[in-house]
Formats: sequence, C-alpha cells, structure tokens
Amino acid sequence: MTEIIENLDLALDALQIDMDGRLARPCDADWDDVRRAWHLELDQRPTAVALPESSRDVQTVVDAARRAGLRVAPQSTGHNAAPLGDLSGTILLSTSRMRGVTVDVDNARVRVEAGAQWGDVTPWAALHGLAALAGSAADVGVAGYVLGGGVSWLGRTHGLAANSVLSLEVVTADGVRRTVDATHEPELFWALRGGGGSFAVVTAIELQLYPISTLVAGHLFFPIERAAEVLHRWAAIAPGFPDEVTSVGRMLRFPPLPDLPPQLAGHDFVLVEIASQLGLEETGALVAPLRELGPQMDTISTTATVDLDQLHMDPPGPVPGFGDGFILDELTPQAVDALLVAAGPGSGSQLLSVELRQLGGALTPGRVQAGAVDGIPGAYLGFAVGIVPSPDAHLAVAAEVAAVQLAMAPWSSGRQYQNFTERSRSGEELFGAETHRRLRAVKARYDATDLIRANHPVAPLG
Repeated sequence: MTEIIENLDLALDALQIDMDGRLARPCDADWDDVRRAWHLELDQRPTAVALPESSRDVQTVVDAARRAGLRVAPQSTGHNAAPLGDLSGTILLSTSRMRGVTVDVDNARVRVEAGAQWGDVTPWAALHGLAALAGSAADVGVAGYVLGGGVSWLGRTHGLAANSVLSLEVVTADGVRRTVDATHEPELFWALRGGGGSFAVVTAIELQLYPISTLVAGHLFFPIERAAEVLHRWAAIAPGFPDEVTSVGRMLRFPPLPDLPPQLAGHDFVLVEIASQLGLEETGALVAPLRELGPQMDTISTTATVDLDQLHMDPPGPVPGFGDGFILDELTPQAVDALLVAAGPGSGSQLLSVELRQLGGALTPGRVQAGAVDGIPGAYLGFAVGIVPSPDAHLAVAAEVAAVQLAMAPWSSGRQYQNFTERSRSGEELFGAETHRRLRAVKARYDATDLIRANHPVAPLG
C-alpha cells in the first residue's frame, strides 16, 4: 500500500510540473475552498483538484489521470454536484480559471470557455443587442447548464440551450483535443447536446445568439395565504399563453436576512413570474386575470434581457441547501390542491421555494431538431428546495422535498430533467430507453474505461 501511495504522489507531483495551472491537494491550506461544491453541505473529497488554465492543461490532466489509474470529474461552479457521490480515486477538474468569452457579432454567436458563467456572457452579448438562452442566475456555469439541456426564459420560443450549440472543443478520454460539430464527430456532438458530461471534458462551447435586447418581465407578488386563488387562476390561464411567454407559479419564503429588501425579508409569498417577448400592452392583457386579484407588488415592465438573471431571485453565491425536481404532464385543479396541502400555507412547510415552470412550445420534444435531449416531456417543470443550515437539518429538508414530489406523483410524466434533479436517477428516467442506449454506445466508443465522470453518469455499453 505504501508503494502505491508513493507512486501516486509522484504522479501528482509530475502532473503539477507539467501544468500551467495548479494542482491542489489535501495538504494545501485552501483545500476546503478549492474542493467546495455549490451546495455547501456537500463534502467533496477527491484525490486532488486540478485547476487548468487552458485546453492543453486539461489534456495534461486527462493523460496523467489515465496513467495513474485515476478518474476525472469536470466541474465549473459545482452546481448539482450531489449525484457525483464518492470522489475517491478521482481528480476533480475545476475549470473555474477558464472563463474567456468571445462574441462574433456578425454571425450572432459566442464562444465561451468551460468555466464561464452566464454573468460572463450575457453583458457582452447585450452590448450588441443579442441574447443567449441563459440560465436564471448569473453565476450558473454555462457548460454544465448546456450539457444538461438548459431551460431559459426564452426556451418556449427557441428551445433548450443545448439546441443552440454550434460546436464544442473537448478533450476525450484518450487525451486527444477535438473540435466537435455536426460534421466532425457527429455522434459525440449529438450526445453532448443534452446527454451530460460523461463523454468528454468540454473546454469551450460555441453558441447561437438571438437578436433580442428587451422584453417584458417581472413578478406579481401576493401574500402566501392567497396561494390557492393565485395558483388556481394561474394554472387556468397559463396554457393559453403563446410561445413567446414563459411563466412560473411559485411559493417563496424569504429568510429574514439583512441583505434582502425589507419588503421581502422574512415574508412569505405566492407569486407569478413572467418573461414575455410580446409588447407591454399585449402582455398586460394576458396577465390581466392575475392582476384582477390585486397583487401586493407588481413589477412587470419593459426589461433588458441582460437583467433577466434577477427575475428568479436566486441567492447569490454558494448556499447550504437541498432541492430536487419533477415533471408534470398537466396541472389540474386537483394537482394544485395537492401541492398546496404539501407545501402551501398551513402545511407547516419550511421549504424556501416550490415552483412550477411552464414548458411547451419549442421545449416540446421533437419540435426542434437537436441532440440527445431535444425537449422536456411534460407541461410543467417543478423544483422544491430548502435551506440546510446544519447537517442535522438535511433529513428534514429532504423529507419535505420528497413530500412535494409524492404529492405531485399522480400527475408526473415519469421522466426527470437532469439539471433539476440532485439525486441519482436511472438513464431511462433522464433520457428514455432508446436514447439512453444510444448514449451508452457513444460512451463506449469514446470512453470505454469510464475515465470521465459526470454527475448524472452514462455507463459505457457492454
């Protein structure tokens, strides 16, 4: 055993020498910082953490890991890290130093390095009147979001963000740097668009941008005691919204934090979030039935696309929390009632947020020709999350999340969206049986020894 450890140490020493970036190890003073996941209650303990600065560095890490009998787990921000599980024998490959962004204005496209976050991308695109199919928070990593599909405020019009991928630069398990697109390595290109990160280490992505600079967006806030009438009204009118409109029905309990505005801190709300590519007047007509209920706050107004990352009010920075998702085929009055019993006023729920995001439009599977995941099979995408202030609180929060999922089970599609599920799921739940088998064949072709780990892994066929 001593000889193996010494040889591993020598291999890691050699890797550090060969890299321009850094290799962090458990003896380093900042070890706890570099191995940290987005949800702070997770305790990631890899063999080492590589912080590459270039695709050449990534290639060096992959080659070194293969020779040392280690595996590689790419990670940018550490969102959705829980399903990775035990990281012993694994180099956590943090791309957080690779955040370059280049906008090609003439062709309405952007190249982003693997560690870039949406806050690195959207301001540059907006300078030229362009918008990306970005995540709902500025600090979401582009690569993980896109590889898992990517549901944006513009998705009902333009589809998943994975549909907008034009090409990817990757390092495969054999240590080869490749440019992957519809012509070069087309099966790998297909798999990486929605199939997750099991197939190669992505070092850069080229994405299509869209000529959108403003839209109508905002919230209608009501006291949470009015959740029944608000959510029933929203569920009745949302199916009639055109594809240019995305809406979210949500129960949100703000913690009493000094950084929050006083009208929000410590208060509980039911609210509807709207992002509309229609005009102010036309959007107003669509939400009029909700405004008739007399919201406590109404923030719907003309909004720059660059400010859409504020709409969902996600907490800035890493937080100690646990959440999980579900997909509904329909939202009947009975489903709304069941949700209210599980997490509404009077339920005793302490969950921070329980939301239902409207799907449909170009997010419908088969509507847009794309990769492994071309849409989400269902009408609403749900997510329930709670704060976990201490390890002892995790079980209680997980039980409340599970209670919401159980309440929604009669209306569930039986499928899962990998960016919204923070537990291990079967390939059939994530992709469907046929797509999952095809993904496994791609994995076998490019990484038969399963060197590259993903949070929602695809095992090589055979």
